[in-house]
Amino acid sequence: MTRIGILSDTHGWVEPKLFDFFASCDMLFHAGDLGNIATADALSAFKPLVAVHGNIDGQDVRAVYPETQRMACEKVGILMTHIGGYPGRYDRKIYPMLRSNPPKMFIAGHSHILKVMFDRSLNLLHINPGAMGNHGLHHVKTAVRLVIDNDRMKDLEILELPRNTRQTVPGDC
Repeated sequence: MTRIGILSDTHGWVEPKLFDFFASCDMLFHAGDLGNIATADALSAFKPLVAVHGNIDGQDVRAVYPETQRMACEKVGILMTHIGGYPGRYDRKIYPMLRSNPPKMFIAGHSHILKVMFDRSLNLLHINPGAMGNHGLHHVKTAVRLVIDNDRMKDLEILELPRNTRQTVPGDC
C-alpha cells in the first residue's frame, strides 16, 4: 500500500498546510508549474517527489523535470503531464500516448480546476488536482491524496484552502 499526494500549479509557493495534509504520504506527484526549483527542492526535502515541468517553468526546472512522466506505483500504471486536457478532449500531444498504452491513472494540471473523472473509453482515472499556488484565477487552492493498493486506487481525499493574498517573496513566480 502506497499513499500518494498529488498537486499542481504551485507557481513558486509552498503552502505550509500541505505538510500536514501530506504527512502520511509516501511520495508526492507534482503535475507542473512548480514556479521555481526552490519549490521542487522544498517538496522533495519533505517526501520523494516525481514531477513534470509546466508552461511557466523556466530552464532550471525543465532541466530536472521532463514534460511527461510514465511510471508504475505498485500495479498501477501512471502517466503525468502538465497540459493534458480531459476525457473526450485530451490535448493532441498526449492523446496518442493515452490511446496506444492507456495507464490506469492519468494526472494533469494547468487548468487550476480540481477534477477527478473516470474515462470509460480508456478505462483510466483522470486526476487534475487543481492549483495550490496563490497565482491564477482560482479562488480555492486544492490538492489530492489517495492510496494505491496493489492494482486499486482508493480513499481519495481533497484539501481545499481559500486562496489568500500575500506579499511576494523573492524568487516567486
